[in-house]
Formats: sequence, C-alpha cells, structure tokens
Amino acid sequence: MGGSYLELSRDKLQQRVDKAEALLEECSLCPRACGADRCGGDPGPCLTGDKARVDSYGPHHGEEKPIRGRRGSGTVFFSGCNLQCVFCQNYNTSRGEAGELVESDELAGIMLDLQDQGCHNINLVSPTHVVPQILASLAGAVEGGLTLPLVYNTGGYDAVATLRILDGIVDIYMPDMKYQEEETGRRLSLVPDYPAINRAAIKEMHRQVGDLVLDEGGIATRGLLVRHLVLPGDLADTSEAMEFLAEEVSKDTYVNLMAQYYPAYRAREYPPLDRPLTHKEFRQATRAAREAGIHRIHGLS
Repeated sequence: MGGSYLELSRDKLQQRVDKAEALLEECSLCPRACGADRCGGDPGPCLTGDKARVDSYGPHHGEEKPIRGRRGSGTVFFSGCNLQCVFCQNYNTSRGEAGELVESDELAGIMLDLQDQGCHNINLVSPTHVVPQILASLAGAVEGGLTLPLVYNTGGYDAVATLRILDGIVDIYMPDMKYQEEETGRRLSLVPDYPAINRAAIKEMHRQVGDLVLDEGGIATRGLLVRHLVLPGDLADTSEAMEFLAEEVSKDTYVNLMAQYYPAYRAREYPPLDRPLTHKEFRQATRAAREAGIHRIHGLS
C-alpha cells in the first residue's frame, strides 16, 4: 500500500505547502506560537530557520515491530525541537546544531534513497517544527517516484491547525504522550498546557487515520501508535493517560509503554528523574494500561 499523499493532485499538495510555509513568517506552526520570523533568520525556540537541519538518516531497526518490520524504518532525524525536555536522551540533536541544513530537493533525495534501500516507510523524527520543509520536499519526492507511507514521529506538542494541513498526507501518527499534569509539562519540558494540547492533537490524529492497521506481514500501513515513556515516581501519570486513551480515543489504540528511561541531560537536577525506572514502577504502569482497557500494548499483546 502506498502513501495517502499519492491521492492528492500536484496542485492540492502545493496548496498544502503554501499554507504551511505561510506560518513561518510569524511562526505559529506549533502551540508555542512564538511569532519568530523564521524566513528572516530568527530560529525561535526550536532553533530552526527556514531550512530543515537533518542530523542523520537511514534504515532503523530499533522502532516498534510494526514500524521497523524486516527491512527497517526509513528514519530522518531532524535537529531542533519545539520541546525543551530536561531529561532528553537526544539533547545533542534537539538542543544543538547537529547535522546539516538541507534544501527541499536534498530532503526529497533522502526520502527516495531510503525507499531505494527497501525501508517500509519514511519515518520523520521530530517533524513538528519543520512541517513546511517536509511538505515542500514531499512534492519533489513524489515527482521522483516516492510511494512509501509517511510516519509522523512527534513529541506530541502539536497544533491541531497544523495537523489538519497534514490530513490525507500522513499515514501513521506516532506521538508521545508525556504528562497529564500541566505543571509537570511546564517544569520538565518548559511548555504550557502540554496535557490539553497533547490530548487535542492525539484526538485529531486518530480522527484522520484511526486505529493502527497492519498488513498481512504485520507491518503498519495506517493509523495511530502512541508512545508513553514511563517516568520514575509516576511523573507521567500513566493510569490517567491510559484512561484517556481508552475512554476518549479508542480501547484499540496501539500503545508502546516504554521502560527505557534513564537520567540524561539535566535529569539529575530534577528528582526523582535522577534515578532509573524500577521494575516495580513499570509493572504498575502495565497493570494500569490493562485495567483501563488498553489491550494492544507493544511487546505485551
């Protein structure tokens, strides 16, 4: 199955490009709505101007099984981020200038190269702040023969208005669901209203693509996959997060409960983030998901 974007005419895809690029002049791409003139050289909080910066790309065999399959997920790691998580495990990429600035034709070439390598999809990692650049590149990639599904792999702090520009373009949404308390989001990711914004974004993503659909080989072709990093001291409020998904999105939501937390970046300044997750804490998180009615849990279902 090919990407949903193949159903859009060239003119309609260009209209989406134009609509997204207009948001860069007084940037309102993400819920920060910082107003930075990114076309004029102001990088804003995401540390990105009018060009995307790619840290690395290639087939990734460490993603969830429905995403990676046998041939890997074609990941494109973008530098910069609209979040500023104090425990970020990739802070050299998210808070620095790692990688190279790319023109739209170069990013299109990366997508086509990943397709030529046999990847199952194009996995756009940290795409929120570079949606216009991605869409401009996609138009060229389609002209070059791109057909793979697109995966939108995001920290979950996404504006519904921007997501609507992506309706009919993104095939698989893979957002984080980090916190359920506003103050926790302010303290640990330095953004306001993370829970409300994240919930609205996830609902919009599900409206567009529905529950995760797998082909006969177990590879995801369309749908929503939610990632939830279990944090020490239950800072992520796992029980409340799973209840929201079960009651307001779908009990069939495919969820990856992630146990790989470890203190990184500035985490040691924010107890209890200064210690690893315990086995007991992860077992409690798994039980909370089951009790909420979530049954499609990565690695456990």
